[in-house]
Amino acid sequence: MVNDDGNGTVGTHMAVAGRAATTAGTWATDRGTDARTAVTRTTGTTAAGAAEPGTARFDGTAATGGGQAAVGTALLLAAAPAGRGRAMDAASVLPALAAVPPAVLTGTTTATVVELADPLDPQTVLTRLRAAAASPGPLVVCLAGQLHLDRRQELPHLALARTTQATLRYTALPWHWLAGELGARPHGTTTVVADLVADPDVWQRLTAVPELLHLGPGPVLYGRVTPAPRRGEPATPDYLRAWAELWRSGARLPHATLHAEAAAGTAPATAESRFLAPAPPTAAAPQDPHPAILAAAMAGRHGEAAAVAAAWEHEALHRHGPHSAEAVHWTEVRADLARLAGEPARSCELWIAAAEARLALRQRPDDPDVEGAVDRAHHQWEQIADPARARALGPTLVALRRHVPGRQPGALAALTRRVG
Repeated sequence: MVNDDGNGTVGTHMAVAGRAATTAGTWATDRGTDARTAVTRTTGTTAAGAAEPGTARFDGTAATGGGQAAVGTALLLAAAPAGRGRAMDAASVLPALAAVPPAVLTGTTTATVVELADPLDPQTVLTRLRAAAASPGPLVVCLAGQLHLDRRQELPHLALARTTQATLRYTALPWHWLAGELGARPHGTTTVVADLVADPDVWQRLTAVPELLHLGPGPVLYGRVTPAPRRGEPATPDYLRAWAELWRSGARLPHATLHAEAAAGTAPATAESRFLAPAPPTAAAPQDPHPAILAAAMAGRHGEAAAVAAAWEHEALHRHGPHSAEAVHWTEVRADLARLAGEPARSCELWIAAAEARLALRQRPDDPDVEGAVDRAHHQWEQIADPARARALGPTLVALRRHVPGRQPGALAALTRRVG
């Protein structure tokens, strides 16, 4: 693991990782800043323990020679001003991201990870960003922080550790620097996942100009932007933490699905959030996506079906907001896809979310759509084979069933008995 902030102070750290691989590298700390950059590389070992040139797989087994598989790069950047100017506890998400295997972050066999925690100098960040953008393989940038508007140029900046409103132009990272470095990369090789809070000026500007944070035609941007809290505790990067938890679960889901899951999990707590995602491809004439989604699911292509549904859900969230009938519809589509994929616990969760969302839209408890969602959640709960997962969902389902008893006599009593 290499930590190099460019001051020439370098130490060495060796650690064994797995049975057939070691992680070797150097550490450096820039004493002029509190930022730490971590670059993770691996080297294989022989049976006798001597290091060999080459790269080890991140599952702990040495890589075989002869291949030219792409090496991915992940840049983890969490930044916020120190003191009272801090509106987000950005760095709190770094341990969760650091726990994700690097190859899972990038979707490649091998990967390099660069970490910047509360950096001070925008030029240092630009140098690391430029180096990451120069890598030939896939690049994933995970970004947590707060946006402020340069009132003179009307441009958003990402605040760093020394940023104040008076020094914004000199101590923050201009958002267009990010766009400039990443926009030159080949199309389809760059993904940015951002969890941001915006000061009132940026929030107002973003409302008037939705494409304010656009990074160009090449990079794909998924994200959440919320208004900065006016007082009290700083915001927390729950959206980005949800990505980390999904990555750590072991499921290799498409980015569109990860975004949909994270957005669905954080939207109820952040009603004013704006979620950023690419729109689904548009056709010359409007087409109903449901037959293609169902056909993929029935053919066993569950990941493909989930990704298409997630893309349409993103469009509904973008056009109509998280508390809309259109968004609820796509939650229900995803719930049924989980049923077809043999994931009753996930299906139950989504049907519960759909029922609660319909009730939040002021639909009556005896509305057929509300009753249908609760009935389906109840049915899927009964199919869960994992007792711990069923126990975890049971109380929520009982509370919902009390509010929506449905038209099946004894449904609540039967559920209550089984939950115990």
